[in-house]
Amino acid sequence: MHVSELGLASASDEDVFAAAVQSNRTILSADTDFGTLLASTKAEAPSVILLRRQSNRSVPEVAALIQANIDAITEPIEAGSVVVLEESRIRIRQLPLA
Repeated sequence: MHVSELGLASASDEDVFAAAVQSNRTILSADTDFGTLLASTKAEAPSVILLRRQSNRSVPEVAALIQANIDAITEPIEAGSVVVLEESRIRIRQLPLA
């Protein structure tokens, strides 16, 4: 779901974060601020998929990148992690962040 579908299009990162925790959702974003929020609060949820260097990609291209890596990222996301997806690599950091 897009934040606009939840009535959060102009919400703060903190409000989006809280909504994701409340509804047990993963945040998909290119915004590194969610990682900063996780680090500063030492939260164990929500998981975040951070898309790096994806600014010129279409939605279908981003979806294809996620789908191509879904087997590698499903378990870490379910366990609580920040997953950084780049074209040629994946980085995974378990929550809470130190």
